[in-house]
Amino acid sequence: MDAQSFTPAGLDALPPVEMARKAETIGVAKAAMSPANIFALSVLAGAFIALGAIFATTAMAGGGDLPYGVVRLLGGLTFTLGLILVVVAGAELFTGNNLIVMAWASRRVSTARLLGNWALVWTGNLVGAIATAGLMYAGEQYTFGKGAVGTTALTIAAAKTSLGWLQAFVLGVFCNALVCLAVWLTYGARTTTDKILAIIGPIAAFVAAGFEHSVANMYFIPIGLFIKTDDSFVAGLDKAPDLSNLTWGRFLVDNLVPVTLGNIVGGGVMVGLVYWFVYLRGSRAQA
Repeated sequence: MDAQSFTPAGLDALPPVEMARKAETIGVAKAAMSPANIFALSVLAGAFIALGAIFATTAMAGGGDLPYGVVRLLGGLTFTLGLILVVVAGAELFTGNNLIVMAWASRRVSTARLLGNWALVWTGNLVGAIATAGLMYAGEQYTFGKGAVGTTALTIAAAKTSLGWLQAFVLGVFCNALVCLAVWLTYGARTTTDKILAIIGPIAAFVAAGFEHSVANMYFIPIGLFIKTDDSFVAGLDKAPDLSNLTWGRFLVDNLVPVTLGNIVGGGVMVGLVYWFVYLRGSRAQA
């Protein structure tokens, strides 16, 4: 009797071709949900990603004495909380939903349903993330660590709103390639532990590398904008970052638009359509 005969049935990870079929089926189910449920779960996802951002900001606060890469890695590992909550607890995340293109490419989801889902989920994510930022501002968590948390939040927001369009777009492409790869890996998972472990690597990598995630930015930048209005806090900082580019206009037009477009290309094209081409192309015709 060989060693494989002792492997418990059903515990092996799904092979990629089965992952592709599962992704297609999930895409159909997501597109068929009621608008009310989609929006509610999207608000939750925005809040979940914001919680990961809060964790990362707090973990990186006051880390100036550590090497840059170590601080970024720490932020990346803690930020994984956001997608873990989305995948395990259940919520609708715009960047992950870019994988619905696999069901669309198989003509099981119409273009109208695809774009409608993306628009509604993106809007719900924005509401959840900004609402969380507003509550965090009201709670004055940014004053913790003698202002280190607020300083870190302002630094992150200022850096993101200082990016040029092309830079933001390209960083958005690479970001969602990794996010959708993380979601893709969870499709092969059999247990909750498998899903969590599959998420950690790609998500920690995109944060550590400084890539741009549209939904994460829906928290990172607004919390900086809110903190910026606290004149006494900003005036009391020893090393306040340059906040000249930290405006709502720069957030919405010069960051969120190119990052969102980049996320669609990275997740929908570089991951979703590539795996559809390899594993699902022609499957309906053959059936």
